[in-house]
Amino acid sequence: MKSPCMISQEITLNGKKYRITLTDQLLSDVRRLKALYNAAYEDPESFEEVSSAISDTINQIASAVEPAVSDSDLDALIQAVMKAVEEKSKETEEAKAKHAEEKAKSEKNKTSSKHKKSKNSSN
Repeated sequence: MKSPCMISQEITLNGKKYRITLTDQLLSDVRRLKALYNAAYEDPESFEEVSSAISDTINQIASAVEPAVSDSDLDALIQAVMKAVEEKSKETEEAKAKHAEEKAKSEKNKTSSKHKKSKNSSN
């Protein structure tokens, strides 16, 4: 089972500090919200259908924030959370790519060492 992502983030809006933990559930909610925004943007006629889901997802994300966010800060907070998730996702992807690159180099070095040993032992 995959371990949950537990990165805490502090967001300051209008002089108020909010704390949020970027859990797997929150990351999923942000991805869902982006997909809903895209659906509404690509097909404006579907907005009424997806607006309820957008509202529910925004409320789900906002409920993960401490202290409770005021309505006046809600839009800015959602934008900040989406940006934080995007940055963390980018960092994660970069770390995975670096790890894969290092693993490939390590495997290549192991293969090279085996070839060198077998050449030396045949002499």
